[in-house]
Amino acid sequence: MKLIIIANRLPLTIVQEKEEYKVIPSTGGLSTGLDSLETKMDKHWVGWPGMYIDDCKEKEVIDEQLEEQNFHPVYLSPDQIENYYEGYSNSVLWPLCHYFSNHMRYENKYWEAYKEVNSLFCEAALEIIEPGDIVWVQDYQLMLLPKMLRDRTPDISIGYFHHIPFPSYELFRGLPERAEILNGLLGADLVAFHTHNYMRHFISAVYRVLKLDCQLDEIQMDRRVVDVDAFPMGINYDMFHDALLNQEIKDNAEELRVSFGSGKLILSVDRLDYSKGIMIRLRSFEEFLENHPEYIGKVSLVMIVAPSRDNVDIYAELKNEIDMKVGAINGKYSSIDWTPVYYFYRAFGFEELAALYHIADIALVTPLRDGMNLVAKEYVATKRGEPGVLILSEMAGASIELSDAIIVNPTDIKEIESAILQALEMPAEEQLETITVMQKIISTQTVKQWAKDFIEELTGIKSKNDALQQKIVEKKNFDIIKQAYDKARNRLVILDYDGTLAPFYKEPMQAFPTPNLLKILEDLSADPKNHIVISSGRNKETLDKWLGHLPIGLAAEHGAFYKEEGIWHQTAQNIEWDDEIPEIIRQTVKRTPRSKMEVKDTALVWHYRNVDVWLADLRVTQLINALLNPCARHNLQIMKGNKIVEVKYSDISKGSEANRLINKGNYDFVMAIGDDTTDEEMFMALPSDAIAIKVGQSSNAALYNLPIQQQTLSFLLGLLDQ
Repeated sequence: MKLIIIANRLPLTIVQEKEEYKVIPSTGGLSTGLDSLETKMDKHWVGWPGMYIDDCKEKEVIDEQLEEQNFHPVYLSPDQIENYYEGYSNSVLWPLCHYFSNHMRYENKYWEAYKEVNSLFCEAALEIIEPGDIVWVQDYQLMLLPKMLRDRTPDISIGYFHHIPFPSYELFRGLPERAEILNGLLGADLVAFHTHNYMRHFISAVYRVLKLDCQLDEIQMDRRVVDVDAFPMGINYDMFHDALLNQEIKDNAEELRVSFGSGKLILSVDRLDYSKGIMIRLRSFEEFLENHPEYIGKVSLVMIVAPSRDNVDIYAELKNEIDMKVGAINGKYSSIDWTPVYYFYRAFGFEELAALYHIADIALVTPLRDGMNLVAKEYVATKRGEPGVLILSEMAGASIELSDAIIVNPTDIKEIESAILQALEMPAEEQLETITVMQKIISTQTVKQWAKDFIEELTGIKSKNDALQQKIVEKKNFDIIKQAYDKARNRLVILDYDGTLAPFYKEPMQAFPTPNLLKILEDLSADPKNHIVISSGRNKETLDKWLGHLPIGLAAEHGAFYKEEGIWHQTAQNIEWDDEIPEIIRQTVKRTPRSKMEVKDTALVWHYRNVDVWLADLRVTQLINALLNPCARHNLQIMKGNKIVEVKYSDISKGSEANRLINKGNYDFVMAIGDDTTDEEMFMALPSDAIAIKVGQSSNAALYNLPIQQQTLSFLLGLLDQ
């Protein structure tokens, strides 16, 4: 078994020395976490090496070095780099996920390149993937890859981690390829995010775009479940916390402290990007100096901006704005012995950053949107028994864990200005206290722990899906059922109707039986060994109209009525409704477009199959809460079924009807098939040796599973074969 990590970039740098290429591994957060995983699995990386190489001999030299380190390259052409990476990934998905849809630049060729490159990654991965391997796909550049891999290699575990924010449905719905993207991700067994907010947005999109149900954190597919979860990514805590034990870093920190002067230091570290809120941060500091002149000459902002895509117009414009604003602030406020803003437009290495974190009195981390933001965690980790204040954007994923920081709205200049003042005036004891609390959190949830938690959950999902596969009625399980069926002399077969024998329709009366279904029921009932019963929540008039001509038993309204030998019998009295309960449901219908109320002889039903999922969830909770007291007074049961809420007698159910049927006959074969939560009671009423088959989502109450409704008729036809 291998662990195969697939990311847009391999964790390496290729350098040219004396006309020879050399591969130097890099130590990012992801590679650090995965390298520290305590596992016996071989770890392999698949990704782009980071440069275009067209010379075959040079590729061979690089490939040899990559192979030694279990790196597997995906070489991209300049056009692919331009259209897949700079195009769809960073000009469509990046601005969309960071809520900057106005910066999206869409072209059809971007999408075509995105599909093409995801396919290239798939082919490269398939060269090394074997059954039983674990594949971990990283981030938004490869959102189609999980399904591509699933379609080609079903017997593997696939995880996907989304390192940036996932947008709300209202933004995501504007993406032309929204369905393809979601289906691509659902090829994974585990889809994970930094925070529960992103997880919630993803589930909402799946609900609304693909119409798939999610039970808590599980999305039900045809033959498996996909788990959705949140794993906040951490850092290599010890590396940052122990940095000052390195004498070279300590000396560097002391030199920097002298060069910046004796004033307080506010540190800002970002990559050049419009999502980081750099301009608002500068304006906030400018406002602070304007409104608090007592701090002029006493506090400076050290701003590090790592170059990124500054050949792209919007990034070049942003850099120009930053340059001008820094110049304006320094021009207005600087003196011979004091500089307001120290601005560095370059990347800093670990040693330099650790030294800066150590001497900085305040870290100002205010992205407009950020998946996590590890700078905030690195700053906190580097402090060793010394004060420091973290000002953190509420829009950064890290704010969920680091709630003891000063949390700000990153678009509110006045709030950031006030936070700077609060940080400067915070007593050292309070600073130490909050830093210590945050260190306890991030020292536990490290990048190593993040990777470990993810792999453990992914492995658990594989076991769960393997167990589900064992329930599916395919050849092995069908042969077991068929053998028992053929041996039996007296059979009871109880069948649900909607969702089992017939698919669901927007208009329920469209679910009338097809000629094929009627023929199957006729053939089953023609066998003198069979007693066939349709047990449904529908009223007796509909069942009689559709199926009353067949020599089968019928049970309506969950067993409140049953038909035998052409005669209907009633097991519960009709309910004489006063106006209280119907009025509660009528008000819910009035406030919920596309819902409706059905009045039965022994029940009231609120149907919401065609209602928006979010609104339906809200209304279900509201309706059940409103019905609790009146139903308790009248000794009525509130039952939540498949897109329905039903009020009925508490002692009447599909379970009570199954008991009645079983007690009446001497059966040596009992089988029940149903799809709804109402059928669970039927399954639980069956004898221990009975055959219970759940259609759709698997159930603990049923030994077998038919993943989709269309398989029910094929299964029944199979029983008829001699």
